[in-house]
Amino acid sequence: MTTDVWGWVHDTHEQLVEAGQHRLATALVEIAGYAVDGRNEQLDAMYPEALASARALGLPWVEVFLRHWRLQNLLNKRHQGEQAMTEAVSLLEFAHREETASCPQSVCAVQDFTICHANIDGPGYVPERLAVLEEVLERVEPARACFDCLSREYADTLEDDGRAEAALAHLDRAQTRIQAAGERVSLSFGQARAGALHKLGRYPEALAALDAAVQAHTAARQVLDEDDHRKLGVIRARALAALGRHEEALAQLPPVAQAEGYADIRHRWAEAVEQLVAADRYPNDAGLGVRLAHWVSYLDAAGSHRPCLDLALIAGRLAVGRGAREVALALAATGERKLALLRRTDTVAGPLAELRAAAAALPVPALPVAPAELPRLLGERSAAQAAEASVEADLDLLAAAWAALDGEPAAAAQPAAATDLLLHLAGLLASLGHEQSSAALLWARLERDPGHQDLIGMLTSVLIEARDDAGLRRLADRLALAQPSDAHWIRARWAAAESRWAEALESCEALLALEPDRINPRRLAGAAATELGEHDRAQRLYQDLLVHALPVEGTAPEQQYRTVQPADLWHLITAATANRDWAAVREAGARLGIEFDEPEGPVEEEWQLVTIRARRANGATTDLPAVRTGPATARILPVLGEDIPLNHHDVVVFAPALLEPAPAEDASEEEQARWRPTFELLTLLDPAGYTSYFLDGAWPGPDAWGVLREALHEAGYGLWAYSGEQYAITDPADEEAELPGIYAALGVPPTAAAAEADALLTRLTAPWAHPLSWLELAKAAGADPVRHEEIVSRYGL
Repeated sequence: MTTDVWGWVHDTHEQLVEAGQHRLATALVEIAGYAVDGRNEQLDAMYPEALASARALGLPWVEVFLRHWRLQNLLNKRHQGEQAMTEAVSLLEFAHREETASCPQSVCAVQDFTICHANIDGPGYVPERLAVLEEVLERVEPARACFDCLSREYADTLEDDGRAEAALAHLDRAQTRIQAAGERVSLSFGQARAGALHKLGRYPEALAALDAAVQAHTAARQVLDEDDHRKLGVIRARALAALGRHEEALAQLPPVAQAEGYADIRHRWAEAVEQLVAADRYPNDAGLGVRLAHWVSYLDAAGSHRPCLDLALIAGRLAVGRGAREVALALAATGERKLALLRRTDTVAGPLAELRAAAAALPVPALPVAPAELPRLLGERSAAQAAEASVEADLDLLAAAWAALDGEPAAAAQPAAATDLLLHLAGLLASLGHEQSSAALLWARLERDPGHQDLIGMLTSVLIEARDDAGLRRLADRLALAQPSDAHWIRARWAAAESRWAEALESCEALLALEPDRINPRRLAGAAATELGEHDRAQRLYQDLLVHALPVEGTAPEQQYRTVQPADLWHLITAATANRDWAAVREAGARLGIEFDEPEGPVEEEWQLVTIRARRANGATTDLPAVRTGPATARILPVLGEDIPLNHHDVVVFAPALLEPAPAEDASEEEQARWRPTFELLTLLDPAGYTSYFLDGAWPGPDAWGVLREALHEAGYGLWAYSGEQYAITDPADEEAELPGIYAALGVPPTAAAAEADALLTRLTAPWAHPLSWLELAKAAGADPVRHEEIVSRYGL
C-alpha cells in the first residue's frame, strides 16, 4: 500500500469543490481535526450530513474516511467500548469490500477494530489484537502515516499483556524504519514511548522522551495545540508525581475542568491525583469522589469494561482513604460487575478483592435515632449544620439505618417509612455518582412496593442518568399493562434525554390521551414539538396547558407545579411568535406584565441589544449581536457569510431561557456594561434577503470609513468590519513595510443588483489613497475582475 492518504484528501477536496459539493469538501478536510481535538459537538453536527452526502454521491472512499475519523473520536476521545463495537465491525467489513479495499484509509479500520477491543478488555483480547495488527503491518510501508499509528497500537497491546519492555523495543524498531523511509515519527509516537517507559518505572527517561518528542515536533514547524498541551501535561504530571516532584506535578496537571471535558485524559489524571493525595498534596474530598464516580459511570455506560474497572479501583482506594464506606462498597460492586465481563482477570481480581475487604472493614456508624426516624432528623438540621455535614457520612448513616430496618418486622409494619428511608438512601447514592448501586436498591424495593410513584419516578431518573437503556425498557415494559400512563411517561423522559423528540412527543400524547389533566407531560410535549420545529403544535399544547392547569390560590404547595409557571407563558410566547399569532403573544405577555408600544398587530419594537447564539455549518456555535424587537424576536446586525444560515437584518425567534447569567451585583461597572443577554436561536422568522460580499484592502482611516458606512446605510446596505487592529497588509510602495488593513462584509439588499453595488462602492471609495478589492462582487456584477485581482496581488491580500 503506497497511496498517501493526505494527498488523496487534497485531491478529493479539490474535486468536490469543483463539483459544487462545498459542504462535503469542508467536512473532508475538517473532520479529522475535530476528531483528534475532541471537538465533539462540531463533529456530531457535521458527520450525519457528510456521510449521507458521500453515500448519495456514490463515494465509498470518502465514506470510509468519514467513518474512520468519527470512530477515532468515539474510541479515543470518548472512550467508548461496546457502545462503538457495532460500528467498528461494520466499518471493518465495509473497508475491505472490493470498491474500498484500495482506499488509503481502509487499513485504519483495523486499528479502530483493535482499539475498540482494547477499550472493552485490552488484556483479554491480546492474542486477537496482535494477530490482526501483525498481518496489517506487513502490508503497510513505513513511510505511511498509518505505520506510525499501527505501530503504536501494537505497542499498546504488548503493554496490556504486561510486556512493556517488548513494547519499547517494538517502538524503537518502528522509529528506525520510519526514519529510514525519510519520515519522522509523530508527537503521539513520542507519547507512546514515554508511556512504555512509565510502565517500566523509568520515569526520568519518560520525561526526557516527551521533551525530545516536543522538540522534534516544534523543530518541524508544528505548533502544539490545546489537545497536545492537555495530553503532555497529564503524562508529565503522572511521571513527576511518581518521582515525588509534587509541586512540578501540580503545575503540569490539567485543571479538573479539562479532565471533565475530555475523557481521554481522565485515567492518567486520576493516577496522578492518587499519588498526590498520598503525598497530602491534593484534597481527597467528597467532591473528588463524585467526579471520579461520574467518570466511572460514564465508562460503564460506554461499555469500556476494563477502563471502568481500573478507574473504579482508583476511586475506591481514595474513598477508603477518606473513610467513605458506602462509596467504596459501591465502587467495589461496580468493579465486580465489570470483572464478570472480562476475559482475563489475573491483574485486577486481587486488587478488587482488596478494595472490597478494605471497604467492608471501615466502621459502621452508630445510629443517633431509630432507623425510620433518620430522614426526619437529617432534614431538620439547620442550613449551617447541613453545610458542615459530610454527604458521604450522611450516606453511611442512611445505609446503616437501611441495613437495620430492611427485613425487620418494623419495615413490614411501616412500609411507607421504609420506602421513605430507601428513597433518601438511593437518592443520595445517585447524587454522588453511583447510579447503578442506587438503581439496585430501588429495583429491590419496587418488588415490595410496586405501585409507589416516588419509587418509579426516582428509578426512572436514576436509569436515565446512568444511560441504562435496558433498565428503562425493563421498567416501562413492567408497567405497561397495569400502569400504562407511567410507562408512557418513562418512555417520553427517556426519549427526551436522548433528543429523540418525535418519540418523546408520541409518548406524551399517548399519556395525555389517558390522563388529559397531566401538566408536566404537556410541558415536555410542547418542548418536543418546539425542537421538531412544529410550532403550531407547540402553541396548541401550551394553550391547552393553561386550560388544564390548577389555580394558584388553593393549590397545595406540593401541587404548585401543576399551576401556570412563568416559563409556560414564555414558551407559549415563543411558539406563538414563530406562528405570527400576535394576539396570543400579547395575551401571554400581558400575563407576564409585559407592556407593548402598540395594542395590536405584529410586535416590532426596539428593546435592547442582545446576543443570539447560532450554529455554523460546521457545528461550531457563534454569538451574533442583535437588537431585541419583541419578547422572543431579534434583528441580526452583522453581515454574515455562507457558513451561517442568517444575514443582516434577518428577524429571528429565540428560545426564552438565558444561556448565561447576568453579572453578580458586586461585579465591576465595566463587566455589567459589557454584558448582553444571550439567547439560543430557534428559527428564522423574516429573512431580509441580503447577499454578502467581502471587501479587503487598506484601512482608509476612521473618518473615511465612517463616511462610507453612513452612505451605504442610507442606501439600504449593511457593512460589518471583521478585522481588528492587528490586521496588516503589504505596502506596494515598500514591500518590507505594512499598512493597516480592513476586512469587512458588505450586505447588498434584495432591492439592489450586484452591478449597482459595484458602481456604488467604486464611486464612494474613488477618493481613497489605496483601493479596496471586492473580487466576488465584481464577478457577480459582470465587471472586469482584473482590477481586483491586481489589488489582491499588489497588497498581498
